[in-house]
Amino acid sequence: MAMRILSLNVWGGKLHAPLIPYLVEADADVLCLQEVVRSPETTSDWLLYRDGDVELPQRANLFDEINSALPDHDGYFCPTSRGELHDGNRMVHAEFGLATFVRKSLPVIGQALDFVHGQFSPDGWGEHPRPRNAHCLRLFDYDGGFAITIAQMHGLRTADGKGDTPERQAQAGALERLVRRVWPGDERLIVCGDFNVLPDSATFGTLGKLGLFDLVTGRGHTDTRTSYYGKSGRFADYMLATPDVEVVGFDVVEQPEVSDHRALLLDLR
Repeated sequence: MAMRILSLNVWGGKLHAPLIPYLVEADADVLCLQEVVRSPETTSDWLLYRDGDVELPQRANLFDEINSALPDHDGYFCPTSRGELHDGNRMVHAEFGLATFVRKSLPVIGQALDFVHGQFSPDGWGEHPRPRNAHCLRLFDYDGGFAITIAQMHGLRTADGKGDTPERQAQAGALERLVRRVWPGDERLIVCGDFNVLPDSATFGTLGKLGLFDLVTGRGHTDTRTSYYGKSGRFADYMLATPDVEVVGFDVVEQPEVSDHRALLLDLR
């Protein structure tokens, strides 16, 4: 039986109505999610993020909702920062970061979590480019009889686009080192997420030292964004694999649209 891995920037749950059913129906064994929100201070469904002229609805307790929708999975929430969001006329604290969900039949036999840019910001969202982290898990597949290492990252964002910068080069090096802390070097490896870089980025040269190749560009996909994203530069999300990964199927999912990013869906043996 193939293992299924899903990677998706969930956009703070803005498209909550189709998002939750999709995550359930995708029936992934491992879900690597970026831009997840959690706010224990409120029971409201929605909060509002404001930054200059940007306003973005945020699902107040998206992590908990996904966790409830996936009872057969263990959830790991990995925040990068805690800041304030608007809850009607008052402000409440919310955490923002990564979430990883692993089917309970797949034991976690190793893991590492660390920052690849900056450090945890407890008193605000942080200065741009804001803190970013990565989460790396080593799992054992009883059915397949193999161990596999899976890492995800949400790459830093800058106002001037997705080109290479010293910060992005340092981020790639930090991700490589994090993976090496968990991955023994002689088994399947998957690295995925919203990297916020272009396909010609030096990031891929750094990750290539791990033997990784990109399935998005390598299989001819030219767009990882949905109709909700109106800017140019349609690449952001990637999924990389080592040659020992047997790709049973791979898709950059066009429909349904559950974010301004498309989901990446990999079936492997």
